[in-house]
Amino acid sequence: MHTKKSTKIIFNSILAVLGAVWITPLFFVVLNIVKTKQEYNVGSFWKLPEGFHLAQNVQTVLETGLFTSLGASFLYAILGAAFSVFIGLLAAYGLTHLRIRNKMFWFLFIYSGTIFPFQIYLIPVYRGYFKLGLYNTRLGMILFYTAICIPFCMFVLRNFFLGISKEICESAKIDGASNWQILMRIFLPMAKAPVSIIFLSQFTWSWNDLMFGLTFTKTSSIRPIMASISMMGRNNAPALFLACIVASIPTIILFVFLQDNFEAGMAYTSK
Repeated sequence: MHTKKSTKIIFNSILAVLGAVWITPLFFVVLNIVKTKQEYNVGSFWKLPEGFHLAQNVQTVLETGLFTSLGASFLYAILGAAFSVFIGLLAAYGLTHLRIRNKMFWFLFIYSGTIFPFQIYLIPVYRGYFKLGLYNTRLGMILFYTAICIPFCMFVLRNFFLGISKEICESAKIDGASNWQILMRIFLPMAKAPVSIIFLSQFTWSWNDLMFGLTFTKTSSIRPIMASISMMGRNNAPALFLACIVASIPTIILFVFLQDNFEAGMAYTSK
């Protein structure tokens, strides 16, 4: 008993130290967002601010049009994640509980979207978007984030649906339920945990994307948040730190709302 207690204390101490190391950069950011540009450039990183200049840095962030990009990213991340989860849900149900020929082929065909590095999509998608008129459009960004997130959503939900007995479907069909009703009224409520975690993960991925946001957009009204932050430069570090904090708020809020399903959903994604 004493050995277990000592082990627990050591383990918790290690976690506490790692947690402190993890939040140290956040402390550094919060410490510097209230400084002026001049104070930051000539002072020490860890020097306490001489005054409170948060309003000045907020004004600088507003002048960059960052909140326009914030709204654009919110639109891309919400719709991209929602559509990809919905399409992945349909594909997973079809590949596990419908009579479809060559199910493994279709599974591998869809999942192959995650095999190759995402960088190889840049030039083909860019050329295709330019010819189709989707370059630098909100529709083009939503379509891209939806398409690129579908394989992972399908993979996770397929693993979950494989664990649901086919007898449930057969019983529901005997009672007169259609495949759509079985999916929406039986499978979807049972898959609440994995749906929550993949929605959160795909929202976060789309929100934090920089590479595709820079490549497929050119105007500030269409450009996503991370691309806009990357173009702010380093001339005003306190304003840049403030922009980073603002950009992290939506994902934190979403995690708070979905945290009840987070642990259960992670169990399914690791299968």
